[in-house]
Amino acid sequence: PSSIKLENKEDVCFVSRQAESKIANQKLQIKLNKDQKWTRKQKPVRNPKTERQLLGELYDDKVYLEELLQDEDLMESSTKQGVKVADLVLSGISYLDTRSEFWQQQKPIYARVRERKLRQQRWSRDKKRNPVEAGRYIVKSLEDIERLLSGDCRAESCKKAEQVLQTVQGWADAEVPNKKELIGKLYSCIGNAQLEMGQMEAALQSHKMDLEFARQNDLPDAASRALGNVGRVYARMGRFQQAADTWEEKIPMAKSSPEKAWLFHEIGRCYLELNKAEAAQHYGQKSLQSADEGGDVERQLHAAVLVAQAQVKLKDYQSAIPNFEKALEKAKLIHNEAAEKAVMTALDDVSKSFTEELKERRNGRSSS
Repeated sequence: PSSIKLENKEDVCFVSRQAESKIANQKLQIKLNKDQKWTRKQKPVRNPKTERQLLGELYDDKVYLEELLQDEDLMESSTKQGVKVADLVLSGISYLDTRSEFWQQQKPIYARVRERKLRQQRWSRDKKRNPVEAGRYIVKSLEDIERLLSGDCRAESCKKAEQVLQTVQGWADAEVPNKKELIGKLYSCIGNAQLEMGQMEAALQSHKMDLEFARQNDLPDAASRALGNVGRVYARMGRFQQAADTWEEKIPMAKSSPEKAWLFHEIGRCYLELNKAEAAQHYGQKSLQSADEGGDVERQLHAAVLVAQAQVKLKDYQSAIPNFEKALEKAKLIHNEAAEKAVMTALDDVSKSFTEELKERRNGRSSS
């Protein structure tokens, strides 16, 4: 139409030159008599529904081009560069046919993918009608997730957890009584896998999602788990104060002696890293007390070492020596040779420091 003006003539020419070059390369030989209608070589008729699936959005383009073939006057016309409109239209249709045939050949591959998705969808609907089977699926999936993670298949464990999470989120609350608790657990599994893969920020967000679900739905056990994991990520990131604050929030939720021994030890270790020796000693002693109550020799070893290290920082060598000796005893009891060597080295160092301190005291008394 005369009302339309093409401002960028160079771009238009470029497009035309591209079309000419393409047609020349393809060496299309199309001869039409004046009394012939613009038709193309007939191919087996394909089901429009099938063709639409194969071509997707391009299907409408093909229908449009085929309709243009019916316009005899248009087909007999040419562009300013001398290229016949019929050649351009038939070239486009030929390309779409080739593309359609290619996807038709690939159909077995994509059909399998689609069938698998359909099976998953049908499976989800079936499980909505059968809570018992859904429960079995959940138990089996969680076992697989844990097995993959413990077997160092971290990426596979994370992917599996994400897939199960997506499935569970599609279920109705009534069909899975513990749905919200399960969603939190899956976020926890994802976070654990991400942490082991070194994806710290992602792991932190996953565990925070677990914590948010627990708080929103009044799930104290889940909240305790999430706080423990959030603190663990903070500690791994070197954000020790945030780790300590998070774990301190968990203290009232800790139930068993082993859990308390672990929790107090981790908090104390954070304060030791922050050079807050008194707080580290305090939590180390609480950890040692809980470990003694539970009869956990390994926890006793770690707690005794923590207390002794805090006392060394406080230059209370006289108190540190018996705690290192206790740690050495526990290391021998569980046959931990590496711990034995480390504790013996530390004990030797603190004994020398204590000896030097005693000499200084004696020298001070002598001079006075």
